[in-house]
Amino acid sequence: MPTRCNRRLSLAQRDNDMPSQATLETLQTLGSATLHEAQGQRGAMDHGIKPLDPTLRLAGRALTVDCSPGDNLLVHYAISKAQPGDVLVVDAKGFTEGGPWGDILTLAASLAGIRGLIIDGMVRDADTIIESRFPVFCRGLSIKGTHKQQSGKVNDTIVCGGVSIRPGDVVVGDRDGVVVVAAEALDEVITAAQAREDKEQAFRRELERGASTLDLLDLRDTLARLGLQ
Repeated sequence: MPTRCNRRLSLAQRDNDMPSQATLETLQTLGSATLHEAQGQRGAMDHGIKPLDPTLRLAGRALTVDCSPGDNLLVHYAISKAQPGDVLVVDAKGFTEGGPWGDILTLAASLAGIRGLIIDGMVRDADTIIESRFPVFCRGLSIKGTHKQQSGKVNDTIVCGGVSIRPGDVVVGDRDGVVVVAAEALDEVITAAQAREDKEQAFRRELERGASTLDLLDLRDTLARLGLQ
């Protein structure tokens, strides 16, 4: 994959950066785990970022938000600047004693055409969010409220779930987790992921014919080296 650099875009520069609907559907079908493997086991957010509703999948262009722990002013601001199809990716510093996102922000985001939320922090009003079918990936739930006083950054490089993500990068989330794909590597990663899917489908056919994973993955020499016969 190409070397990634720090990037900040003006909010007006993003008009032509949105992946097509067909591309987003392909990413969702391929899934986070396959995309992670296809780009050299890179880009996976840590396992603590989990789907609020595991039945929902998410793929879209990142609108990045860097906010202070326990303060959601910049989240409100980001929604006001978002374009339809954006995914809010929020570095809330892993703060667990407050829920900076709830049912009102979910409704506001949905009406703005935002595809979903990924937050390194907590949310609340879980039942209402799940009923709305709005995809949310977070660290968990906290009923505690937050403030609206601190500044931060919107549409700048952030770290979320241990992964550096720039505005315009693509995020894919599902039951398995969340992966970040660099915008400039998107076509390359999709091609590699589809090739991996084709290879695994061939493996499935061979397994059904009686083959062993030891042979399909060329593991016998490694086992012999380790004295495992």
